[in-house]
Amino acid sequence: MIRFPDRAAALLLAAALALALSACGRDEPARANAAQAGAPAATFAAVARGRVDVESGLLKLGMAAEGVLARVPVREGERVAAGQELAALDATAAQAEARIAEARLTQARAQANLLQQRLAQARVRAQRLGAAAAAGAGDGQSADDARDALAQLQNEADGVRAAADIAAAQRDQAAWTLKRQTLRAPVAGELSRVSARVGMSVSPHDAPLFVLLPDGERIVRAELNAAFLDAVRPGMRAQILDDGDNQRLLGAARVLRLAPAFGPSALEDDPEVRANERTVECVLALDAPGGLRIGQRVLVRFLGGAGRDAAGAAGR
Repeated sequence: MIRFPDRAAALLLAAALALALSACGRDEPARANAAQAGAPAATFAAVARGRVDVESGLLKLGMAAEGVLARVPVREGERVAAGQELAALDATAAQAEARIAEARLTQARAQANLLQQRLAQARVRAQRLGAAAAAGAGDGQSADDARDALAQLQNEADGVRAAADIAAAQRDQAAWTLKRQTLRAPVAGELSRVSARVGMSVSPHDAPLFVLLPDGERIVRAELNAAFLDAVRPGMRAQILDDGDNQRLLGAARVLRLAPAFGPSALEDDPEVRANERTVECVLALDAPGGLRIGQRVLVRFLGGAGRDAAGAAGR
């Protein structure tokens, strides 16, 4: 057996190892390509944080006038129809003002009608005396007195009509004040919070008495970083994941629109970053919003290429 020096043996061993590693490296891409051909991976055009919402947002409702609550005929968690009464103030004073205003209007209109009758009679008398004076059958002084009386009645009638207009405006104002004593649901929905109680003293400056979740399409409002603006467009599909567990798929969505302007971030936890970061709001329609709650924070992955099929499967 021929023995090589130790240095030569070391060189041969290194060359053999290098050749083996080179062969393994050539086989690895082939195996990866074969695996990808069997199961294509999703590609993400952009990622953003978002929040589940309703198209019109939660409505925070309070009384439009000061007073004491006399009725609260609804409860928290109850569904309400558009126009349904939510609360009402003690309207005794407002109702009295409305009756007084209506009575003043009735009185003013009666006076106006009476003056119109007197004015018509005075007009006829002035015409007759004027014609008689012109024909020489009467004296001119009587005709002048009749014209003066007609002018005076005309001025009185104008004043009474103005008073009737004022009374009508006061009646409308009293009706408006009376209407403000009652709070009604602006749209149909579910009362997620009710803090109103009978006997409470309230004013328009107080905290909201009701929080109403309107019926409507559930959406996701995502905050899109400027770097992703060119990659996202209306109609693009997206995956919705749990913000706390990005492996938990919650559903699929479709991009509805992008805001035309930048705005401050509302979802960033770091106050310093939130104060300086500017994002564009991206609104997405959920395919199946069941199980998602309004205000829930989510992660949005905007899909591109093969990822669109993945979003469709998630939606199904």
